Amino acid sequence: MTTGTVRAMSTPGRASLLINGNWVNATTGATYAVTNPATGVVLQTVSDGGAADVLLAIDAAAAAFPGWRRTVARERGRLLHRTAGLLRDRADSIGRLMTEEQGKPLAEATGEVEYAASFFEWFAGEAERIEGMIVPSQQPDQRVLVTREPIGITAAITPWNFPAAMLARKIAPALAAGCPMIIKPAESTPLTALAVAEALIDAGLPPGVLGVITSDDAATVSGALFGDGRVRKVSFTGSTEVGRLLIEASAEQIVKLSLELGGHAPYLIFDDADLDRAVDQVIACKFRNAGQTCVCTNRVYVQRSIVDDFTARVAAKVAELQVGNGLRTGVTVGPLIDGDGLAKVERHVRDAIAKGAECIVGGTTLTGGEYDSGSFFAPTVLLGIDADMDIAREETFGPVLGITPFDTEIDALAMANSTLFGLAAYAHTRDHARLFRCRGGPRARNRGDEHRADLGGQRPLRWREAFRLRS
Repeated sequence: MTTGTVRAMSTPGRASLLINGNWVNATTGATYAVTNPATGVVLQTVSDGGAADVLLAIDAAAAAFPGWRRTVARERGRLLHRTAGLLRDRADSIGRLMTEEQGKPLAEATGEVEYAASFFEWFAGEAERIEGMIVPSQQPDQRVLVTREPIGITAAITPWNFPAAMLARKIAPALAAGCPMIIKPAESTPLTALAVAEALIDAGLPPGVLGVITSDDAATVSGALFGDGRVRKVSFTGSTEVGRLLIEASAEQIVKLSLELGGHAPYLIFDDADLDRAVDQVIACKFRNAGQTCVCTNRVYVQRSIVDDFTARVAAKVAELQVGNGLRTGVTVGPLIDGDGLAKVERHVRDAIAKGAECIVGGTTLTGGEYDSGSFFAPTVLLGIDADMDIAREETFGPVLGITPFDTEIDALAMANSTLFGLAAYAHTRDHARLFRCRGGPRARNRGDEHRADLGGQRPLRWREAFRLRS
């Protein structure tokens, strides 16, 4: 077992498909380039896998499945614990690798490696707690025994914005349950995924239990995964548009899906909030990873009596954020992932200003010096966002904070819920009754009609993944 090293960067042209425990090239020999979004420099070329490679990985997983499912839970847990330890040992090098291919500041990247390790650690414990139950029968002389069995070969299609954490979040529970997994990392950030896979191999994972298919053609890889009846479960984190396509693709083989799709998170700031704390939390939520986070706030609603004070405070702090290459000391906001991401941010800002929003700070693409080589946008605060603007309807995925004033709690909930997307929501208030009204707590569940009447017919915030109560 090795520690403290990452072999993923050891060669300029990487045989980056992991099939049956071996690093191999794509059957076609095709490769593609991985580029640093801060500098435009090609970091490495990796194998560009296709349908034939996916089939080989599925064959290997099918062969490995009987042995892996019979491996006792404690041994599976110990392997995941070892993996967590290796990731922590390699946090500095993996973090640097992540910053180079994804762009986020180095401190965020190394923190993400710890976050990834925590998933392996958590599910290492859960592996030993896969329990069944005895269910009462309708017959007095019978007992119904329920056991939980591994579903079979699983697959994961992971996003580029958290290339270690989201990978670990999918791999760890699959392996803990006794399932092999085939992963297709995002084409922009495959190198971090390879480093995580290497940690698993070095921890002692048997051949075939994990397959890695790097590819610049996600549609071909996903088509091969969904087209093979041996793949029984797929986990995907990404856009709503792609999620819809995967739902359609899953129908023929009736493949189970776990989907985390697009977000459009509201953040409600009421007039009794601790403004200093609210400002700090909003900035941390919005500008982490340059705003390229599924659960970061995209819409900030502030009660009208405090909107000027809040806006001034948040703008002053946003103006102090340092933009640049994530490897440079002091940088807190890195580049956007690519030119398409930058173009979307530019479009949202132009549209908002054209329709009457006021740009308080930022609002421009950064150019000159180091900025000429990457996709950098100045951290931005816009005031006066309304429902007709693109930023109010679409997930920006960039460092742009849009503020909308509101008058009443009912108004705030109506605006917060005026979207098809639901993933995260946040609120700041010292009124704990209001917190539970917004959250839809026990009173909302047990006395729903009265609760909706209290809110003028508006439902509580309907965000499932990450509602945060701030007092």
